[in-house]
Amino acid sequence: MTTSASTGKAGAMRFGALLLAMPLLLWLFLLVILPHVDLLLVSLRERISYGKYEFSLINYIEFFVEPLYWNTYVRTAVMSLMATVLTLIIGFPVSYYIAKVMRGKGKNVLFLLCLIPFWVSELVRTFGWMILLRESGVISNFLQWTGIADGPVEMLYNDATIMVGLVYTSMLFMVVPLVSVLDSLDDSLIEAGYDLGGNAFTVTRDIVIPHAMPGIASGCIVVFMLTLGNYLTPNLLGGKDSLWFTEQIYTQFITRFNWESGSAFGFLLLVLSSLIVWIGLKLSRQTLSETVS
Repeated sequence: MTTSASTGKAGAMRFGALLLAMPLLLWLFLLVILPHVDLLLVSLRERISYGKYEFSLINYIEFFVEPLYWNTYVRTAVMSLMATVLTLIIGFPVSYYIAKVMRGKGKNVLFLLCLIPFWVSELVRTFGWMILLRESGVISNFLQWTGIADGPVEMLYNDATIMVGLVYTSMLFMVVPLVSVLDSLDDSLIEAGYDLGGNAFTVTRDIVIPHAMPGIASGCIVVFMLTLGNYLTPNLLGGKDSLWFTEQIYTQFITRFNWESGSAFGFLLLVLSSLIVWIGLKLSRQTLSETVS
């Protein structure tokens, strides 16, 4: 009797857990898994005539035989990695200062300052940079007013400007996980490191960074994937010559109405992001469960 009641209770708990997880499972299936499966199937077909298709790898073959496509692919990956590294280099000291140096209201104020730019859309933030950096913008006028420049200075439409925009739009997604993980670091461990003869460099290397590694991995994964799939910032700050791979995907889907090639390019971007994230986890000796916990 007791065994039967326990079995029924366990079954009810499993059923309840399934019901609670159902919205998440439906969201994953309908908005993540199903679209990607359809993306793969569309990419593996070739249009023969109107409404007629057959299985083909021609869309992937065209990607590898056209230098513009794979050069843009590699360039996007390299610049996304650079943006991720720069975001980490800038965001780590900021996060450490917020988590371990500031106390009380000052800590909350600094964290709020990191959040404020994200109260508006990415489009508005990018236009803000364009107002600052264009030849008739604030910085150009200031340089002319001070006599540093003899005429208008155009700072848009180059790789450096794209990098500034990418780092700026991604900073919060690096700071938040780093602040969270650094908050859990016991101050006594840092004090012990200094008491045992360590300096700022060795304490950071041997105590702070190992403890913060899950936050570093989490922040880098999010920043890299957001940067790799970014469309607005590279195209607005880099102009028509930005050579960002999402622009190639947009061109195939919207301009050329070539959904087969666009799907292939989108799937290749997914493969690239997954591969680099996997390599990053292996190099950092982290697991995906540790970075999202």
